[in-house]
Amino acid sequence: MITLGLTSCCKKSDLGRGDGWVSLFDGETLDGWMVKCLPKDVDKEYWKVVDGAITADVPADSDHKYIWLLTEKEYDNFELELKVQSFADAISNSGVQVRSRYDDAEEWLDGPQIDINPPDGWRSGFIYDESRTVKQWISPIQGKANAATIENAVPGWSWRHGDEEDLWNYVRIICVNTRIMTVVNGVTITDFDGSGVLDNADHVKLNVGMNGHIGLQIHPGGEGKIRFKDIQIKEIKPE
Repeated sequence: MITLGLTSCCKKSDLGRGDGWVSLFDGETLDGWMVKCLPKDVDKEYWKVVDGAITADVPADSDHKYIWLLTEKEYDNFELELKVQSFADAISNSGVQVRSRYDDAEEWLDGPQIDINPPDGWRSGFIYDESRTVKQWISPIQGKANAATIENAVPGWSWRHGDEEDLWNYVRIICVNTRIMTVVNGVTITDFDGSGVLDNADHVKLNVGMNGHIGLQIHPGGEGKIRFKDIQIKEIKPE
């Protein structure tokens, strides 16, 4: 039995202090990460390290499709904490993939995504299943992408932009067996029991949902800039 405890937010001082926590980003390079995308987007090099943060900086005239930055290592049960910075004029969506896998032949990343949506911050922390056989919200609502509306916002949610001050959002993701919990700026956005979903026949066939890579997303469509730092993980061994 695993009890998923919560803190008010994932402060930098809580991270990198032992007790099983490991940094996924050294603050200077993309060592330990790999880019996955369509062949036409390979040379775009939109993922880079700027001022100690992994930065996706996409120009307005880009015709890119999805471009993913994935951990080389795979994970199954873990706590993941990171900081995310967005900007008010950045219109593009992003996300954090967990237990996901890129199919080079199909040119698609399958697996659950924790949405990061700066234009509508209330949606950040929702879980969308990118798996090719699903492609819909799985928690806290179910349905296609346009099914999410402001009426679905979790009370107390917050999202802040870093335009005028160096503000960051604190994101915590906990995956234990078929359960995924997301916390954004200290507010639990969803606590999803994915039994019968993450472990169903489609996900087993794709080998996602229960284990796989962690990834950061560049979404197609429009100019965008988003930054990630203090990315830390603690692997969990369920009893």
